Amino acid sequence: MNLQGHYRYPSRRSVVFGSRGMVCTASQLAAQAGLSMLKKGGNAVDAALACAICLTVVEPVSNGLGSDAFAIVWMKDRLYGLNSSGWSPAGLTAEEVRCRGYKDMPMRGWLPVTVPGAPAAWRTLSRQFGRLPFRDLFEPAIDYARNGYPVSPFVAGEWAKEEAELRAYEKEDAFSGWFETFLPRGRAPKAGEMVYLPDHARSLEEIAETEAAAFYEGRLAEEMERFARATGGFLRKEDLAQWHNLWADPISVRYRGYDVYELPPNGHGLVPLMALQILKQFSFAERDSLETLHRQFEAMKLAYADGMTYITDPEYMKAEVSALLSEEYARKRAGEIGETAKEPQAGDPYAGGTVYLCAADGEGNMISYIQSNYNHFGSGIVIPGTGIALQDRGANFSLDPHHVNCLAPRKRTYHTIIPGFLMKDGQPVGPFGVMGGFMQPQGHVQVMMNMIDFDMNPQETLDAPRWQWVGGKKFMVENTMDPSLVEGLREKGHEIEVSDDLQGFGRGEIIRRNEEGVLMGATEPRADGTAAAW
Repeated sequence: MNLQGHYRYPSRRSVVFGSRGMVCTASQLAAQAGLSMLKKGGNAVDAALACAICLTVVEPVSNGLGSDAFAIVWMKDRLYGLNSSGWSPAGLTAEEVRCRGYKDMPMRGWLPVTVPGAPAAWRTLSRQFGRLPFRDLFEPAIDYARNGYPVSPFVAGEWAKEEAELRAYEKEDAFSGWFETFLPRGRAPKAGEMVYLPDHARSLEEIAETEAAAFYEGRLAEEMERFARATGGFLRKEDLAQWHNLWADPISVRYRGYDVYELPPNGHGLVPLMALQILKQFSFAERDSLETLHRQFEAMKLAYADGMTYITDPEYMKAEVSALLSEEYARKRAGEIGETAKEPQAGDPYAGGTVYLCAADGEGNMISYIQSNYNHFGSGIVIPGTGIALQDRGANFSLDPHHVNCLAPRKRTYHTIIPGFLMKDGQPVGPFGVMGGFMQPQGHVQVMMNMIDFDMNPQETLDAPRWQWVGGKKFMVENTMDPSLVEGLREKGHEIEVSDDLQGFGRGEIIRRNEEGVLMGATEPRADGTAAAW
């Protein structure tokens, strides 16, 4: 794997090197918050948590106090996985939603709200791995929330888009907290304008001082229930208090001498692993070729078809992860890839589908971490006076009673946020991630192939043109893709849309560690981002 080198694709960013620590994320302010923990004597987990907590303030469009979180941690020569995704309220059923006239789960309002898992993730990871006092991790976020910060261009743009969408709910009581919290000027902030979030500051102080007990059992939990009862929500204090996050052993596939790790369901880290298992049945001479793209497209569709059919809360799954990742099944699925595009169909494995960050320290510890509201600003429900913007992760539930992912009380839904981690010969290569809903598994496959198959360095990996399957035979490709390849794909039956909106293809971060312990960081050229090194 090339860790130095020339660039095949133009970039406005350079790779960053460090030896004592590194934090990569979409916000310069949050990355520096993480780096400050390393300089105080903290480790990679302390840095990642300070960064994650800070992101709830400086990038509230993408994540918040009401988010979920997942992590893969390399610590003391072992890989750990944490699933901190929340469950649905005990009082909410698919029948209740259907009776309200919905055929599919909505994206806004109380119905898609699930228990937030991020604050519990911070507590769990800090207790298990952290070196600094829990309270210290909150200091940068509290400072920015109380004393203000200048909003970045990407965040300002997304904030304005969401203002336009949420205006439709302005007269509904359930959405009053969003307008009070995030439109104090009566409009979205512009790039460079100062943002103040005093409610966030107070809630963060309570979470820090009580190690999140206030959020799940105390005053903040009571405020969530009070507002839910007043405005038609189903979330109750008992839903918060009785929920807990889960340690989960990461799952992996061997891909051309490397071990690619993801977390098991209910997240869809299984999808990129299935796609890589299929793709390794082929050899690829070059990245930018018609045959490479066609096989990538078809493999991604097959993996996603299986993922959307089988992935849900593990207690409800009807297919075993080992069966879906078996070599035999991968060979069978690879054999279904022909010369032309096909409609994706799920297979039968028993017959013959955010903010991401990563951090590392000088001792060799690393973490791949992701947390998300799902939709920008989540459900649009913000608990007044707290800054808690509740996620809409329940929008991924099915209302079909025969589907494994059908909504049920206290069930974890199919989840799109996935951290990745790369190993070789039992040693860590480093964390990686590409945020962006259902783009995430597709981004993981593309960055892994870029580095492993096509010998790109991490920054070149993120700079390269991307594609995204959006359903059926339809794919979106970036406008930087060679027009002759676009036409060739169309001739093979793929329905191709060339997109000018590069932000729709995900935002990635990568850290690599070489044999000398030197860290190499890369960050997304399509949006704000920083690789902060020490």
